[in-house]
Amino acid sequence: MGDPLPPIKFGTSGWRGLIAKDFTFDRVRLTTQAIADFLKAERRKKSSPLTKLKPIIIIGHDARFLGRDFSLAVAEVLEANGFTALLCDRDTPTPVISHTVRVRKALGGINMTASHNPAEYQGLKYSLHNGAPASREVTDKIEANIAKRQSKGWKFDGCVIGTYQCKEIDPMGAYFRRLRQLVDFKAIKKAKMKIAVELMYGAGRGYLDTLLEEAGVKVTRFHEKPNPLFGGKPPEPNSEGMAEAAACVASGKAQMALGLDGDADRFGVVDKDGTWLTPNQILALTLYHLKKNRKWKGAAVRTVPTSHMIDAVADHLGVKLYETPVGFKHIGALMESEAIIVGGEESGGLSVKGHVPEKDGILACLLMAELVAVEGKPLGKILKQLEKHIGPFYTDRINVHINPKQKETILKRLAKGLDKIGTAKVEKFITTDGYKFLLPKGEWVAFRASGTEPVIRCYLETKSANQMKRLQTACRKLLK
Repeated sequence: MGDPLPPIKFGTSGWRGLIAKDFTFDRVRLTTQAIADFLKAERRKKSSPLTKLKPIIIIGHDARFLGRDFSLAVAEVLEANGFTALLCDRDTPTPVISHTVRVRKALGGINMTASHNPAEYQGLKYSLHNGAPASREVTDKIEANIAKRQSKGWKFDGCVIGTYQCKEIDPMGAYFRRLRQLVDFKAIKKAKMKIAVELMYGAGRGYLDTLLEEAGVKVTRFHEKPNPLFGGKPPEPNSEGMAEAAACVASGKAQMALGLDGDADRFGVVDKDGTWLTPNQILALTLYHLKKNRKWKGAAVRTVPTSHMIDAVADHLGVKLYETPVGFKHIGALMESEAIIVGGEESGGLSVKGHVPEKDGILACLLMAELVAVEGKPLGKILKQLEKHIGPFYTDRINVHINPKQKETILKRLAKGLDKIGTAKVEKFITTDGYKFLLPKGEWVAFRASGTEPVIRCYLETKSANQMKRLQTACRKLLK
């Protein structure tokens, strides 16, 4: 007898699993039925906003293995429940699906994506009627529906996999029209730029590169052909994933590089000298640009482990700053209720006012091209100018792998609070999401347990390289 399959659980960005092991067609159909049960229950409530919407659900997938086949299985279950499934006609970026849900006034969206995970993973992400990722409250109800259906031995007698037919739509045009309203393409055109674009074999091809070319940019593409194996590496636009595009920039063939992950909700940016800029820096630069150059009004929001660099920029420009737990669903919820200029997180996702309450890597990249065009200087120089006002920021993230029993012991110890970390005195203890310790001079350390792995993540921010080394040593000792 093999191990029983793990329960279907929604994390910060949907349910993910290994293809053919725990992520199977039967389990995808079961999860879809649970979503259908949730939607039908909500539509029976007079107070629900879903009662006024058409019974439409947007279905999409990224470039991963069996994405379209899983999408068709989802569509078949939904239509058996009386809903109309509209399937995107090709692999589609996550933010585009989110936008399409809003434009079509749909009940929600189901997106087959595992984002930047390795190729052996697939995922199912459920979005609400406003395009935001489903909240914990909603996914708890869906998980309860799954358990209820499982206890009754629910099965779906469907078509041969991949043969079901449903209506297809092309969401690209409406999404492009929205980005043309949000991005100053005229400024980009005037600048006559050369940009390397890393597409990661994913769903972002034909989106970011096409919009840049339309704005007169000379584009050098990397990995623009879809490949469900992503070239043997996770499709993540970090410094490693952006290395080829960075080399292109460093050689003088482009003045910057822009990259997307597998489903184009995360971004990667490389400066003129070939330096990869962190998502923390890009988030701070986006706020700087939209407030200073665009004169946008409103607040900013970040997650607990995201750099306080954006706080410093916000303070410098007279902008209010909010802090939320990890996961864009928290940022998205605030963006729907408050005037938020920009919201984002250190893992590489952001969105802006008037757009979708979901991460959009395409938009983030375009705004960085716009900033370089408007200011007429590289991002690194703009950062150095900013640092004269806000000071330097050194950030790091340590992933410590430990066995589950040890993990619980350490978390219990952290939960009690600490007086010191190394020699640094703890000034404030925050438990919004994990355990965050504010230290003197605006420095801090945060610990957060992974929900999917035997890992504790340690986030650090200091004002000097030497202090970073000292705190790294102290944190590693704490996690033993």
